[in-house]
Amino acid sequence: MTVHQLNELMLVCSLVLLVAVAAVRVSSRSGLPSLLIYLGIGVAIGQDGIGNVVFDNAELTQVIGYAALVVILAEGGLGTKWKQIRPALPAAIVLSLVGVAISVGVTAAGAHYLVGLDWRQSLLIGAVVSSTDAAAVFSVLRKVPLPARVTGVLEAESGFNDAPVVILVVAFATLGPVDPWYMLIGKIALELAIGAAIGLAVGFLGAYGLRHVALPASGLYPIAVMAIAVSAYAAGALAHGSGFLAVYLAAMVLGNAKLPHWPATRGFADGLGWIAQIGMFVLLGLLVTPHELVHDFWPAVVIGLVLTTVARPLEVFVSLLPFRLPWQEQALMSWAGLRGAVPIILATIPMVSGIEGSDRVFNIVFVLVVVYTLVQGPTLPWLARKLELGGPADTAADLGIESAPLEKLRGHLLSFAIPAGSRMHGVEVSELRLPAGASVTLVVRDGKSFVPLPSTVLRRGDELLVVATDPVRDAAEARLRAVARGGKLAGWLGTGS
Repeated sequence: MTVHQLNELMLVCSLVLLVAVAAVRVSSRSGLPSLLIYLGIGVAIGQDGIGNVVFDNAELTQVIGYAALVVILAEGGLGTKWKQIRPALPAAIVLSLVGVAISVGVTAAGAHYLVGLDWRQSLLIGAVVSSTDAAAVFSVLRKVPLPARVTGVLEAESGFNDAPVVILVVAFATLGPVDPWYMLIGKIALELAIGAAIGLAVGFLGAYGLRHVALPASGLYPIAVMAIAVSAYAAGALAHGSGFLAVYLAAMVLGNAKLPHWPATRGFADGLGWIAQIGMFVLLGLLVTPHELVHDFWPAVVIGLVLTTVARPLEVFVSLLPFRLPWQEQALMSWAGLRGAVPIILATIPMVSGIEGSDRVFNIVFVLVVVYTLVQGPTLPWLARKLELGGPADTAADLGIESAPLEKLRGHLLSFAIPAGSRMHGVEVSELRLPAGASVTLVVRDGKSFVPLPSTVLRRGDELLVVATDPVRDAAEARLRAVARGGKLAGWLGTGS
């Protein structure tokens, strides 16, 4: 490649990245997951598009997709709050194991009997589309506050179910006879156990090292955290375990370990995650040949209908039966099984392995993901409201500000909005009775900010900036939420403290 060609490539990549970043704004307004915008960019500049770029290297796409998926899982793990996910962990684990098995079986049966695919192709499609995608789910769900249990189950499931699905897809894509079901179960259990052990070990060791080894520059901490998370994937894969589970667990341990320079680390990981998503989706869009999708459009619609209306609700109902969750929560989880980049990446595995009909498997998966994301994505917030599952709007959010004094004091900056209907309206600042170590330092009202006095009366629409030390952070949030629901007498009247 000449210097001139390299310059042209850099210009094209920069323009694509700028367009993709601008597309985030479009997706946030429309309610659609941004993956559709990025896929569209790839299709537009690829074959049959305005760029007419011919790209058919499935092996390179798979390698880059795996690398991007590792970064995305690491970013997701770093943002997972253990306090929120811990109560939902048993349900999420069962949903990621038993649920995946049910989804694969029902979807494969639909593909075989309704569409006429052979059993290997049907099992491949069933396995590929049984993995939910965290980026796709939460790009929509974050717009509507949900109960912590629902959010925890969906978040943990999307982080855990990639591992068993990858194992199944690789098994079904191997030339020759497929291993018996009991061997597959044993292999999945072993690989998950190895991956979990390595991920937790790398995470705890990495967190211990970062807390006790002073790096020469603060900018090295984000790099070190991501390097530790990626090393968990490599170690897990080399040990014949689940590297995807290892990187997610290692990142989750690191994300809950109160590491130095955490706001900068979180921002760095978030940026890397966006770059990984954009690059991966654009590349997947390049790989597809649009005129070949016409033939597989209706088979994809039929298989997707089986997946969304039969397989997904059945896996949720059966898996969560022991946990006795309300039917409203189960209904939302059934509809929230969005598919994103992971199924499309996994659909390249049979292409690389040379499985007969693998091109058709890829096309069906591609169409299925696009069509049903268009259907499910915009309707998720609406369904959550109809099922009356909107979580509390009066939740304090941590503001990720890199500040040396705050870091030294283990302090937190919390933003708390007073919504319409909140009983905090009319309460004086002194009547909040925040725990010692927490204080309201700023109030934003009608676009103007001021430092409140103890006698300042709070109003609907105000946004409070609260500084809290680490030991009382959760107690301060709990107190704010209690007052928002019970007024100034919260605690004395049994409405929480």
